[in-house]
Amino acid sequence: MSVIRGARERARIEVTAAIKDEARRQLAAEGAARLSLRAVARELGMVSSALYRYFPSRDELLTALIIDAYDAVGEAAEAALGETAGDAPVARWTAVCRAVRAWALAHPHEYALLYGSPVPGYTAPQDTVAPASRVGLALVAIARDAQAAGELTPPADEPLPDELRTDVERFAALLAADLPEPTLAGLTAAWSQLFGLIGFEVFGHFHRVVEARDAFFDHSCAVLARQVGL
Repeated sequence: MSVIRGARERARIEVTAAIKDEARRQLAAEGAARLSLRAVARELGMVSSALYRYFPSRDELLTALIIDAYDAVGEAAEAALGETAGDAPVARWTAVCRAVRAWALAHPHEYALLYGSPVPGYTAPQDTVAPASRVGLALVAIARDAQAAGELTPPADEPLPDELRTDVERFAALLAADLPEPTLAGLTAAWSQLFGLIGFEVFGHFHRVVEARDAFFDHSCAVLARQVGL
């Protein structure tokens, strides 16, 4: 009986992977807003009712693709973080940012699913929060390691407004209670600015504006690092 169960589980894993692969092809060709379970089933030679046993709705399939993409870019960031252990904080910061950019350029349609226009009618569930946090946590880890080594100099030129302090305190309670408030504010800004910077390149907004893109990206990463205190 266990042999039969194992075969069924393997078959389910294979079919699930095939469904996701076809859905990613449709994302690239049509965009997330036009993703259709019926179209996926048709391309795989399945009846719609069979596909619904794997993903009962379009939103559940979208959620699976989103989690996979967040995990993939998070793994890239974490790999760069591990590979640079012991290096200078700015070098580690730049390596993680480069890894995120490289993943985005290699997977533009998946990047667009995460950081492009919202999909009409779709609301991401709580399941996506932890995977979405992986890149940010890699950046937080660099700041923590720098602080432990005495190499963190929090920016002090701009006091935090009271209303911003509430957000920073909430962030601190969730992720990094040991870091100074100015660094936490800088991390939040750098996290969003990193994805904005990458998004401009992925979506073609640097065309005929920034051609030396590798050098520009590294320079921008250094600026972001300074605002964190690295």
